[in-house]
Amino acid sequence: MKTQKRYHPGWNLEYAMFLFTRISGFTFFLLAIIGLLWALYMGARLHMNVGTLMRWTFFPNPNHVLSSDIPNLDPWMTGLWQIFQIVILAFAGTHGMNGLRIVVEDYVHPVWLQMLLRFVIFLLWIFILLISFYVVISG
Repeated sequence: MKTQKRYHPGWNLEYAMFLFTRISGFTFFLLAIIGLLWALYMGARLHMNVGTLMRWTFFPNPNHVLSSDIPNLDPWMTGLWQIFQIVILAFAGTHGMNGLRIVVEDYVHPVWLQMLLRFVIFLLWIFILLISFYVVISG
């Protein structure tokens, strides 16, 4: 006989992560639009091809604009863009790992194995975020 999960009304981790997934998906679009519009404002419309502009939009790394014809790279290498990168990476990493957790819970049925895989996903999430933050800050 299989037991069913009981519904617990109110705020819990499952509901919070459900809301986070929806909000972070919307935030990706918002951050991409902000990055695109700001890049166009800083001169990308005249000195950048579309491929470079799209790389910059979704991952605002100063190395993406080195191969373009932009005469002054200083506005593209500020700490603001590092913070912007870190925010995008934090949202993307957490959004993706939460999706992986949901898939694991849908297909893995033993509770002990679900708990083990949740822990592995959590460690993987921490590791990926730390490595990506290191790459952004050191670059």
